[in-house]
Amino acid sequence: MSDPQPSPSPGAGPGEGTGPGRPEPVVLDVWCELQCPDCRTAQTDLNALRARYGDALEIRIRHFPLERHQHAHAAAQALEEAIVQGRGWPYAEAVLARAEELASRGEVVLVEVARELGLDAEEMDTALIDGRHILIVDADQAEGKAIGVTGTPTYVIGGERLDGGKSQEGLRERVEEIADRLLAG
Repeated sequence: MSDPQPSPSPGAGPGEGTGPGRPEPVVLDVWCELQCPDCRTAQTDLNALRARYGDALEIRIRHFPLERHQHAHAAAQALEEAIVQGRGWPYAEAVLARAEELASRGEVVLVEVARELGLDAEEMDTALIDGRHILIVDADQAEGKAIGVTGTPTYVIGGERLDGGKSQEGLRERVEEIADRLLAG
């Protein structure tokens, strides 16, 4: 995602996060695609991490559309448009919740989700047609390949790559261990 934190992190308390006198957040890059059932499952962990760390952990969705999912590339572009319209995380979560419908009905679902979230659905449709966000998606995918991402979700935090596509078990705990170590300084 080009916007590093498309929506405020729930659970952030007073004095948390960045700003004058505050430390920079730890960055967790999540290589994801919106038609992936494992990425949908990972949302529970991501929500728990946002609740635990607030603004101290910046979670960024990075695009890694898989070839086997026909509408994943369009969904990544739609997510970028949702970010431009200020609703990146809610859009990502809503599309992930409808991954099977996206697979069967196609890109019309992406515009429907935009409309349901109060986004400019006409602008979303136009963005999908004109491909204005394709370079962001392609750059993310190329970077992912360069660092060894082969499936989704894959997490990168503190220079460590964790493959959630193989197993989600223990993954949140591992991310928390690394985040705690990095936040401790």
